[in-house]
Amino acid sequence: MPERQLTCAPHGHLLTNAAVWSADARWIVYDTRESLDGSVFDGTRIERVDVATGRVEVLYEAARGACCGVVTASPVDDRVVFIHGPEAPTADWSYSAWHRRGVVVRADRPDRAETLDARDLLPPFTPGALRGGSHVHMFSPDGRLVSFTYEDAVLAAAARFAHTKPPEQNLRGVGVTICDEPVTVPQTHPRNHDGSGFSVLVTRLHDRPTPGSDQIRRACEEAWVGTDGYCHADGTRQRHALAFQGEVITASGQVISEVFLVDLPEGFDELRHSGDGPVAGTATTRPVPPQGVSQRRLTDTTGRRFPGIAGPRHWLRSSPDGSQIAFLARDEAGVVQIFTVSPTARPADDGNATLRQITRSPFPIASAFSWSPCGRWIAYVADGSVFRAEIESGRCERLTARQPEATAPRPEACVHSPDGCWIAFLRPVPQAEAAAASRRVFNQIFVVATAAEAD
Repeated sequence: MPERQLTCAPHGHLLTNAAVWSADARWIVYDTRESLDGSVFDGTRIERVDVATGRVEVLYEAARGACCGVVTASPVDDRVVFIHGPEAPTADWSYSAWHRRGVVVRADRPDRAETLDARDLLPPFTPGALRGGSHVHMFSPDGRLVSFTYEDAVLAAAARFAHTKPPEQNLRGVGVTICDEPVTVPQTHPRNHDGSGFSVLVTRLHDRPTPGSDQIRRACEEAWVGTDGYCHADGTRQRHALAFQGEVITASGQVISEVFLVDLPEGFDELRHSGDGPVAGTATTRPVPPQGVSQRRLTDTTGRRFPGIAGPRHWLRSSPDGSQIAFLARDEAGVVQIFTVSPTARPADDGNATLRQITRSPFPIASAFSWSPCGRWIAYVADGSVFRAEIESGRCERLTARQPEATAPRPEACVHSPDGCWIAFLRPVPQAEAAAASRRVFNQIFVVATAAEAD
């Protein structure tokens, strides 16, 4: 199938790993970071491109020395959410994992950007506000919540100045924001700000996990489970749950990542209340997950030849019906493949009983991936092309012509449209008008058509 190039402007274009399509599948949203991998957070605009016409619109432009990026779209309306760095950055408050926030913009009102997550940096901390930075924001399928990863500025600073008992460490965790529940904080610190939603951390972390246990030191690369949650073994439905990669230490001392899950309480009321520790944290301790949040491990791959999640950086992804959570791991030959696990799984000692291998490709999966809306396919990059794999059979189809490494589809994103008709991805493209000796290369956005969902 022929690919189609949508953008051509002489600047960077970066797609997030999921949720880059508008709810009506008309637009693709992106940021303008210059580096091919987006590792330098230097973009200043959030834009969108019309898939039918190639017309580009600017949705947001940062000011006062700030940068923005990693934009995703709501699946139910015209909101987008993205990372925003500090305005007027200083030597002690420049962009970092704990110096950023989420910002929401509506496509029909781009002049009315709202800060999503409040920040309160001085005790007593405000419930519903964070004390650091949020990252890779994803709307829940019903648009009521936003998930994010988080690091803590209070603990990052405390670690540098501790003279007595050391504080808990600043570790990456996963949180959620309840949309449209504003939080107001005291303006006692120049970097404090209010937020339009109520934010909490939902993963429980340990500075020193016990080897061989289910304790984790890091939680990241999360995904909402199912478009309407998933079913427990007893038939009851869990409406809101997040799968994520949790970093454990094996009994032999090896550090690996496994698939974990947190179930969130129905109705969200419990999310507003502290559980067995303050939901806002203290000056020396992390925020504690609120009432009604349950965390558990889904995979135990320690007995496999190649244990742990592997391959390129990727986010877990759930099937639309919530019955399977996909991730990358090495097969017995050491090749990175797509595997799935059920959200109701209980880890087996042999590490294989709960896993289902989807692809059996001779070459490794080389990108983040996405499910088709019908749940039949997963799209990904491998061997210089965009592929899709049929879930039931494992059959793989090459959708684009193979490209050499320099111009092959990038690993950051390979995202199905909400109607299942297109897959969006990035390819580096040299600027044709530049002199041969100084040709610059920028990511451009491409799409490739898929067969109809009913095929």
